[in-house]
Amino acid sequence: MAYDPNSQSNLDEVKTSHIHLNLAVDFVAKTLTGSAELDIEAIADNVSKLILDTSFIAIHSVTLHGAPLKYTLADRHEKYGSALTVELGKTLAKGDKAKVIIGYATTEECTACQWLEPSQTVGKEHPYLFTQCQAIHARSMVPCQDSPSIKLTYSANINAPLRAVMSAVPTGEEKQANGTTTYKFHQKTRMPSYLIALAVGNLEGREIGPRSTVWTEPEVIEAAAWEFVDTESFIRTGEELLTPYDWGRYDLLVLPASFPYGGMENPCLTFVTPSLLAGDRSLVDVVAHEIAHSWMGNLVTTENWEHFWLNEGFTVFVERKILGRMQGKEHAEFSAIIGHKAMVESVEIYGKDHPFTALRPCLRGEDPDDAFSSIPYEKGFNLLYYLEKHLGGPEVFEPYVRAHVQEFAGRSINTNDWKAFLYSFMEKNFGQEKVDLLNKVDWEAWLAGTGMPPVENKFDDTLAKACNCLCKKWDHSRSVEKPTEFSPKDIEEFSPTRSLPHSHLELMDQTYGLTQVRNAEIKFRWHMICLKANYEKMYPEVAEFASTMGRMKFCRSLLRALYLAKNGAELARATFNKHRAFYHPIAATMIAKDLGLAK
Repeated sequence: MAYDPNSQSNLDEVKTSHIHLNLAVDFVAKTLTGSAELDIEAIADNVSKLILDTSFIAIHSVTLHGAPLKYTLADRHEKYGSALTVELGKTLAKGDKAKVIIGYATTEECTACQWLEPSQTVGKEHPYLFTQCQAIHARSMVPCQDSPSIKLTYSANINAPLRAVMSAVPTGEEKQANGTTTYKFHQKTRMPSYLIALAVGNLEGREIGPRSTVWTEPEVIEAAAWEFVDTESFIRTGEELLTPYDWGRYDLLVLPASFPYGGMENPCLTFVTPSLLAGDRSLVDVVAHEIAHSWMGNLVTTENWEHFWLNEGFTVFVERKILGRMQGKEHAEFSAIIGHKAMVESVEIYGKDHPFTALRPCLRGEDPDDAFSSIPYEKGFNLLYYLEKHLGGPEVFEPYVRAHVQEFAGRSINTNDWKAFLYSFMEKNFGQEKVDLLNKVDWEAWLAGTGMPPVENKFDDTLAKACNCLCKKWDHSRSVEKPTEFSPKDIEEFSPTRSLPHSHLELMDQTYGLTQVRNAEIKFRWHMICLKANYEKMYPEVAEFASTMGRMKFCRSLLRALYLAKNGAELARATFNKHRAFYHPIAATMIAKDLGLAK
């Protein structure tokens, strides 16, 4: 029986198998208006009601086979929204099916949608809409059983004045008399509600592979097509490692700068931040991560957000396997070193005893967004990396990872399901010796323990050595007023994933041109170094970057660090308040909490 502490729907009585959306996009009212048709099935006897998750949605009607149904919308729960209870008018026995149609509209408080003014886009001429439903924001876009335990298909007719794209395969377009177009979509592979995604804007597509098109505003299309030209190689490498790609299309949408994440693994159409457009293909590792999600998270899905590591830990593990095959093992290992640093920083921010630093946290009564950090990604990866070494290496573990996908594809699982299959696979294929090794693992410390992992993995530091040597040179030069042994050649061979006195920071900037660099990852790390040193000369540059790049890895981290830096709190708050409308609602809520501005 499904368990989800972050959903108010009656998951133990009913499951949704398909949702069909008929929605009109209104850029003036900033609403989606229309209906959602839910195909439901009773999974218990004597089911007389359907309870759905909603958040800031206006319900207009509910019908069953054309007949109106009674419904009530509960008072709003601060974190989980308003439960919509529908009286079905009859009792369903286990296995009975029904189609419930809900007429509704989103409201201005919808947390999934961000409506951009033309001035907030690259082209400056047309408005733009995009959605972000992970973790529990689909309920603000469509009434649904908003839980990853529910896997469903969906279809949609979207009427819009500009091109619409979705996390589904396009099936047609119809021009309307009023000048709008109805765009039609269908997603045939079952997926959770948090992967429903929509974007509408002045979009142009460019084919970059046999099953891939990159979509973006016309002004950016050339740069985007060039940057992501290796997408097909990532997909094929994933297929070689795992199973055939199941989703048909793998398109990319490069969003405006306010998109709050590096990427979002929406099926058939990965959403990515424009900060990846570095001009040198140095940041496309994010695409490897999102492609890995096509198997880990999208096909095999966490049962609820307490087991989020099953999505992200496995995805990072596969991402680095793909990078290792395409770029060499040392690149994958270096990525693991950088990831370990991010995990350390997350543990420091929460505190080593904080429940959210556990790999399997308790989220009853919690907002999953508050638990979002690098912990499920990197602690999950470190567990899998440790298990691979512990059990005998890739020749033992990679067949298991493939079998994991084959066993659980199309299902939602929890950590116990994962662990039971791991034991079963190892016993069946390698015998009692591997079971004995598994029994030596400190499962309680890995899964329930807070802080850093109980085992510290050792990674190949070949690519880290040059960075560490240069770092030591700068550190040892502290006592030299004007050191002269540095030059731009120091960092010519560095990728952006490698990463004093104020006078030295000034010299570092003069030598390497860090303030003017285009690469967002390098700019971010440079700003963080300056903030840790309370280098006030750089504060305006930090504020400018944080107010023009909505990716939370950058804007949230920088504004939080600026807030904590000497004489930085007032500028951090003023910057956020001035540009609050720029940030996606998810980002704005989290930053407000960081800066002590939450309601």
